[in-house]
Amino acid sequence: MWERCLKRLESDISPEEISLWIQPVSVRIIGQSIELQASNDIVIERIKSVYLPTIVAAVHEVFGKDYTVEISLTSSTTHAATTETIKEPPLIGSSNLDRRFTFENFVEGHSNSIAKASAIQVAQKTVTQFNPLLLYGSTGLGKTHLLHAIGNKIKELDKDAIVCYIHSEQFVNGMINALRQNRIDEFKQKYRSVSALLIDDIQFFAGKERSQEEFFHTFNSLLEGQKRVIITCDRFPKEVNGLQTRLKSRLGWGLSVAIDPPEYETRVAILQKKADQLGFELQDPVAYYIAKQINSNVRELEGALNTLWANANFTGINIDLNFTKNALKELFNVHHRHITIDSIQKLTAQYYNIRLADILGKNRKRSIVRPRQMAMYLSKELTDKSYPEIGEAFGGRDHTTVLHAFRKIQEMLPGDSELMEAKQKIVNKLSE
Repeated sequence: MWERCLKRLESDISPEEISLWIQPVSVRIIGQSIELQASNDIVIERIKSVYLPTIVAAVHEVFGKDYTVEISLTSSTTHAATTETIKEPPLIGSSNLDRRFTFENFVEGHSNSIAKASAIQVAQKTVTQFNPLLLYGSTGLGKTHLLHAIGNKIKELDKDAIVCYIHSEQFVNGMINALRQNRIDEFKQKYRSVSALLIDDIQFFAGKERSQEEFFHTFNSLLEGQKRVIITCDRFPKEVNGLQTRLKSRLGWGLSVAIDPPEYETRVAILQKKADQLGFELQDPVAYYIAKQINSNVRELEGALNTLWANANFTGINIDLNFTKNALKELFNVHHRHITIDSIQKLTAQYYNIRLADILGKNRKRSIVRPRQMAMYLSKELTDKSYPEIGEAFGGRDHTTVLHAFRKIQEMLPGDSELMEAKQKIVNKLSE
């Protein structure tokens, strides 16, 4: 029956992730309790923070709704589980860096050249006057790419360096859990013992006084120890309401660099680079056309190109200017209109003939999960909202849930004609 659960999980979690994180756990069934026992804290934290709701839904579907799921650490001496021994995962070996993002595949232009040059210098020099380095600008302009590129370069130059990339929402959630479990000292030590701290979307701290307090002291500790701190924000921090004055002041101690929307030439280069990564050559007229239609951010450019590539794969038609205009006509119509997450949620629910409350709720039936994932995917592709903002609009979900939904739909579209049709019809409705 557990094998059936694993099979059920394949509809929501990639085979690679299942193989890496879920299959290695041992399973005990005691009464109506499913006990998952992992050999180390990193696996436990990953399952609890990312996969547990999906696993619970699969268990309820296969075993029944009366069953509960618990995840705990396997004792090396008794082979028994004990939830009391679960600790925060150590930073060594769990930097959260995405190796896909490097300086080599970051497309440079006038709008981001200073940011890239500053990031390279911070990555290459242990001590620099650019500390902290603050990168700010609207969503989808490459801030997160540069964060990961810095971390990957630091690790390349010094394999012993302890580098931690974290979204500010994860920092807040981790601190809340540490307080709840009376482990705040461990939490403090975890982030104050790094060689470099890379923290994304600092604006998420706004209004969270206790989190700001802890980050402020962590920030000071790292700077005093000449450890590197690199931060991103969706605007200049002094413009973020709800951030403490002293924290705003500290953030301005080093170098603050704005990243602007890419200019026309850079947009063309980004499209051609992305097409090369997807394995096809993008004709110049096609790249010029898309670049003229979308001028806001890199993510929307990539979204348009992914849609074009998926359409071409599905139909078997070569990508030329006429095909591009037809394939992306509705997408560009939507782009030039004001689309909201609310309208996406409502129209997605209407298309799949389910209630809006189901889209926003916790129901894990497959007939509900896929429409919810589609709505999250479209919210990311058609609006400028961040993953945390979209998660908040979908009933206060974690940003990792939205990220998983986006990647899931993105992976499925090229080979799933029904899903492609659903997406196109919802987009058409949004453009009416």
